[in-house]
Amino acid sequence: MKKLLVIFAATTMLTGAALAESVTEKTGVNSALGVSPSTQDFVTEVATSDMTEIAAGKIAQERGNVAEKKFGAQMVADHTRTSEEVKAMVAGGKVKAELPKALPSSAQGKLDDLKNAKPADFSAAYDPMQVSAHEDAVSLFERYGKSGDNAELKAWASKTLPALKYHLDMANQLDKDRMRPTVGQSNDRR
Repeated sequence: MKKLLVIFAATTMLTGAALAESVTEKTGVNSALGVSPSTQDFVTEVATSDMTEIAAGKIAQERGNVAEKKFGAQMVADHTRTSEEVKAMVAGGKVKAELPKALPSSAQGKLDDLKNAKPADFSAAYDPMQVSAHEDAVSLFERYGKSGDNAELKAWASKTLPALKYHLDMANQLDKDRMRPTVGQSNDRR
């Protein structure tokens, strides 16, 4: 009976691990070591990032200043496109992976923080979030583009990377502008 329970537990853990993001990718160990994510981890991270960026971009379009509204609109457009491209590769059988059906609680928590931020605090929540998210995305795409195990997805990661680097540059500029002194200037939240 004990052996049966151990086998059942091991099978359940392996099955769950195959469908979920690995611990090394989730904790950032792979990124710190420069290790390429598995195809499943890459697809999970990309899909989760896209869902988060689309939702955050919509919130920024409602609550952000002029620059954040513009940035948010671009995030919605660009991440909708990449999301559709990944879904097409998975649906077409070119990439063997399962797409997440919902956001993890950590991502949902970040979105809730944005929704609940006071207007005066929105930029302080959104801008650094975008820098961090795009630093993570650049790392992920660089690592998979360099040594991913699915040729089609690897080529797509390399092709998409310049746009993510551009997003990171824009996010850094948003955050830098937020940190500038505004004495005597109005905070333009139109």
